Amino acid sequence: MTTLLPDDRAISSSSSTSSGDWWRTAVIYQIYPRSFADSNADGIGDLGGIRSRLPYLAALGIDAVWLSPFYPSPLADGGYDITDHRDVDPRLGTLEDFDALLADAHRLGLRVIIDVVPNHTSEQHPWFLAALASPPGSPERERYIFRDGTGPDGSEPPSDWRSHFGGSAWQRTPDGQWYCHLFAREQPDLNWDNQQIRDHFIETLRFWADRGVDGFRVDVAHSLAKDLSHPLRSQPHLDSRLPLDGSDPLYDREEVHEIYRSWRTVFDEYDPPRMAVAETWHPTSSRTYLYARSDELGQVFDFSLLKAEWHPGQFRDVITRSITDHAGVDGGLTWVLSSHDVPRHATRYALPVGTDLDAWLSSNGTALVIDEETACRRARAATVMMLALPGSAYLYQGEELGLLEVADLPTDQLRDPVYERTGHRLKGRDGCRVPIPWTPEGGSFGFGDDGAWLPQPEWFGSCAVSVQDGRPESSLELYRQAIALRRELRAAGATGPGDADISFAWVDSGDPQVLRFARGDGWECIVNFSANPVPLHGEVLLRSDSRPGSLLAPDTAAWVRPV
Repeated sequence: MTTLLPDDRAISSSSSTSSGDWWRTAVIYQIYPRSFADSNADGIGDLGGIRSRLPYLAALGIDAVWLSPFYPSPLADGGYDITDHRDVDPRLGTLEDFDALLADAHRLGLRVIIDVVPNHTSEQHPWFLAALASPPGSPERERYIFRDGTGPDGSEPPSDWRSHFGGSAWQRTPDGQWYCHLFAREQPDLNWDNQQIRDHFIETLRFWADRGVDGFRVDVAHSLAKDLSHPLRSQPHLDSRLPLDGSDPLYDREEVHEIYRSWRTVFDEYDPPRMAVAETWHPTSSRTYLYARSDELGQVFDFSLLKAEWHPGQFRDVITRSITDHAGVDGGLTWVLSSHDVPRHATRYALPVGTDLDAWLSSNGTALVIDEETACRRARAATVMMLALPGSAYLYQGEELGLLEVADLPTDQLRDPVYERTGHRLKGRDGCRVPIPWTPEGGSFGFGDDGAWLPQPEWFGSCAVSVQDGRPESSLELYRQAIALRRELRAAGATGPGDADISFAWVDSGDPQVLRFARGDGWECIVNFSANPVPLHGEVLLRSDSRPGSLLAPDTAAWVRPV
């Protein structure tokens, strides 16, 4: 048996999963509210729709739901451009609707995590409107990042900073100054050197925690602290080439951790303490896990698994690094395969290693034809593998249905600002945000009574919840079975009241195309990336396919208790 640690010992530690640490081993389900369920026939998912589907989520076996933004928003960026951080978009409901949803979720044993978006606001936020109406140097402008332009007449941007959605990160105002926006121009960045901003978000965290919210997902958590000293330093690379000393002018600065230490003080005022998870998209390094320190957020998304292709070496390297690097900070491990920001993993894994996903999407999915059977097998196997790993697993709505990316959305229907900002070079993220199907019939496959805000393909009907419900071979039933068995195995591996065994060690399979690792209580996960069946020895607890027998087919995975 081989292990991750240099002293040749397997990781084997206990971590309390009492009410305060529930998130360390949780299965958390991300809901993109506008695409989950529509309760009022306007084509947009809402809080009432989510509330009506909570029994479905409880039956899935998850521990918590994570709600992407539901705040008032002009929707320049799918709700991440916010005009009020302490209210509900009237198209999605009211604060009373939110309270009712939260109460129902808690009655069903589900915790609720919400997005907090601290890097920017909407350009229609009252603060930004006041900034535009005020002169340069005013307190109103100090809430944001305004600067004079360069060049003889100030007509050039203040620096070479780039927007993640394409083009410059600076937009000129009518009076000649420029404001910074690391994302869409409708999303002006806040100035976190301003104490009013820091106080506002502390109050916002308390506002939602007081209502009973169990945790927070922190959007672009690595970008709040910026070096705004004059002259502004060059940074034309976004967050792809960050130094490992916290000195970048825009991302992952050492000062950002001061902010999160102040947030942790707020979280710990509650009983149980509120949890938080950082979103950081920069390439994973040892600095990524600092956000997960116990005196900061506690968890950070490690997107390395999500970025890995269907290749055993990539998966093994990612898992090894994540577990090893997390060990030094005592942070909660996180695993994720799909989200609202990337093409669905069933589609990604069916494409050849090295495929340019942006180019494939721009071809409407025609550059390479997806083999749906391959997509299904690999997605199921990857999920079985992920749910066997120590830590918490984040699911994205619809993945339990085996949904593929909707790659052929008409360009006149696209809503993601990436499409316009890149001059139509990149198609954007709408293909994974198409409202999910609940029934095989109806104008929106049960999403609502009258259509959906993004067009759903005809094939969605065959993937609907009601079609898969109760079918043992379906993707939905595999998720239910795997999540339930995961809970049983973790309970069986507990070392004491409220504890869960999180041991992990690689096992030599004898074949580099076959990954095998051991978990607590004497069970193992095996993933077959090879082109040939491999034997399974021992008691088969779970398999990603529905075939009987002692052979594990190509592109499949199993949980086994060795003899």
